[in-house]
Order: sequence, then C-alpha cells, then structure tokens
Amino acid sequence: RGSAKVMTDWSNVTVSGHQELGLKPEELPKSKCVLGFIPVIYYSILLCVGVPVNILTAVALSRLASRTKKALYYYLLAVTGSDILSQLFIIFVGFLLETAVFHRDVPTLLLHSVSAAEFAANHASIWSTVPLTVDRYVALCHPLLHRQISYPARARKIIAGVLALSLVSGVPFFWWSDMWRNSDPPTALDTILIWTHVTIIYFLPCSIFLVLNSLIIHTLRSAPPRRLGKTTAMLLAITSVFSVLWAPRTVVVIYHLYVSSVHRDWRVHLAYDLSNMLAMLNTAVNFFLYCFVSKPFRGAVRDVLLLRGAPTNASISSLYSGNNKRSQRDSIPLSPRRTRKPS
Repeated sequence: RGSAKVMTDWSNVTVSGHQELGLKPEELPKSKCVLGFIPVIYYSILLCVGVPVNILTAVALSRLASRTKKALYYYLLAVTGSDILSQLFIIFVGFLLETAVFHRDVPTLLLHSVSAAEFAANHASIWSTVPLTVDRYVALCHPLLHRQISYPARARKIIAGVLALSLVSGVPFFWWSDMWRNSDPPTALDTILIWTHVTIIYFLPCSIFLVLNSLIIHTLRSAPPRRLGKTTAMLLAITSVFSVLWAPRTVVVIYHLYVSSVHRDWRVHLAYDLSNMLAMLNTAVNFFLYCFVSKPFRGAVRDVLLLRGAPTNASISSLYSGNNKRSQRDSIPLSPRRTRKPS
C-alpha cells in the first residue's frame, strides 16, 4: 500500500459522485498507488534510523534524569518512548507487516486490535508533548510555583495519566473501518471517528501549543525583556515541527471525507501518501533537534556511544543550557542540591 496502516483507512465515495456516474460503489474503479514501492523504502529507512536514534535518545535522557532529578527529563523521556511505540506499531506492524507483507490478509480481530493499538500509540506520542509545554509555561511565567510543583514523582504520575488516557482513547478505533477495501460511503460512525481522531491528534493539542507558546513569548517580551533560552527554543521547535508535519495530513483527511475519495481518486491517494510520510517523520526528528541545541545532550550521547559511565556533576548542569545564567532565565534547577523536593 501507499501509506502506514493507521494512516490509510479513510475512503469516501460521495453519494453525488455515485449518482453522476450511475455506478454502485463496488463498480467504481479503485485508485492506484502512484508512488509504487517508494513508501515501502521510505518507511523501512525511517524505521531503521528512527528506532535506534530514539533508543539512543532514551538512554541519554535517562542518564541525565538520574543525575539531575529534573521533571523536564521525564517528560522528554515520555515523548521519546511514545515515538518508539508509534514507530513499532504504526510503521513496522501496521504498514510493513500487515499491509506491505501480508496485504491485510490477516484475521479481522487481529486487524482491529492492532488498529486500536496504533491509534493509542499515536495519541500518546502527540499528547506526551502537552505536559512538557505546560511545564515550560509554568517555569517561565510562574517560576516560584514551578519550583514547588515540578518534581520527578509528580511528573511520573502525570505521564502515567497521559499514557492511560491515550490507551483508553484508542479503544473506540477498534471499529475503524478498513476503507481501502470498503468502497461504500462512510457511515455516521466513520465520520465521528475521523473527526474524533483529527481533533485528538491535531486541533486540540495545537490549540494548547498555540495558547501556551503565545503566553511564553509574551512573557519573554515583557519588561524587562529576556532572551529566548535554549529550553524554550527547543520547546517551540518541537511543537512547531509537529504542527507543520501533521497539517497536510489533517487537511487531506478532511478533504477526503467531504470532497473526494482516497479509494477512488489517485490524486487524493497521492496527497494522502505524501502527507502520511511527513507525519511519520515527526517520530524521528527530536534526536537531531536535541543534538543541534544541547551541548550536554551531545556529551551524554557521546558517552553512551563510547560506553562511558554516567555524566559527572561538572559535565552536566541542564539538558538545554550549558551555563547557570541561561538556566535561571528558563527557571530550571541547575543541580540536585537546588531541586525542590515535595514535603
């Protein structure tokens, strides 16, 4: 097929189109995959590169978190872990195995169960960024409150709650229709699931990112003006990259639902394949963003690759800041002795 399984189930054959052609849904020709084997090659490369770099990211962040005891690192670990799950369930199981290898010729129960797992992993990957954004907002706009409420134990509870809600949110998509094989128009349930999905994975999180990031920027520009710290810059980069990479797919899905069909129109099919490829790229870019911004993170990665011990107090003070002044600007504790623990 031309895209990952969780991304390739929408198909809409409009009633007006049926009436104009005078054909039944099953009699209409099916659109061809213009890209051929390009998606298979692309997703294979993305999987082979993305999973190792995300595992490397997780190990490096684990070292930093164990040394500094900062809640920020646990949120980043949650994002990385969710990205790994998305790559395994959506790309490896959903696309490469179910679709490209077995051509969806698997038991229906297994097909729907994997679909629910894919949506749950997808939602977790996106919503793990929300607590990170809230944490940075509180750190910059309410620094005293941040020192009181931001600590690893609370971060772990928040992450567990996000993952649990993501798992629950994937359950309704057990009934997600296999529209690549079903040429009938979408039912009311299909429409509800599609709108629920695009709201969960794009409209709602992007609204939160937009509001909180706007407040952060406003605070930085207020008197006295402050420079944009590396932690804040990284947050803006992560949320901006997500918004850009997922926007095309969201537009194509809605266009497919109301205007034309992925199942019947090769142009929509092509646009859908390309937008899915962009969306899945989001699961593999954070490692390179971290390396570009953070010298301590690069040092932690280098230590992992060279099989060195955990970083020392002298070599790491913050994931995104190499000096005390910048860390104070972002209201991040600089060392374990300054970390406020819960009473």
